[in-house]
Amino acid sequence: MKNSVFFIYLLILAGSTYLIRVIPFIAIKEKISNSFVRSFLYYIPYAVLTAMTIPAVFYATNWWVGAAAGLIAAVIFALKGKGLTTVAVASCVAVFIVELFH
Repeated sequence: MKNSVFFIYLLILAGSTYLIRVIPFIAIKEKISNSFVRSFLYYIPYAVLTAMTIPAVFYATNWWVGAAAGLIAAVIFALKGKGLTTVAVASCVAVFIVELFH
């Protein structure tokens, strides 16, 4: 790719990213008082993170059953209030054990 084309793409990407982040601050001057809208906006980051993570979990292993075992182990340990390292290790161990016998 030529440098001129790359920099044009880079400027368009930077501009669109900047506008997406700035437009809400310009358009909405006052605090949002609607509880439905506030709760909707509160959960958007979690929904986006989940939508990006779950497909990656199932494509990261050789067998979908191993991925499901790791996901289930991670959810169980997370719901029990364990730390991030414990959840990650438990998930990896679950995937390893299931993939070992496949």
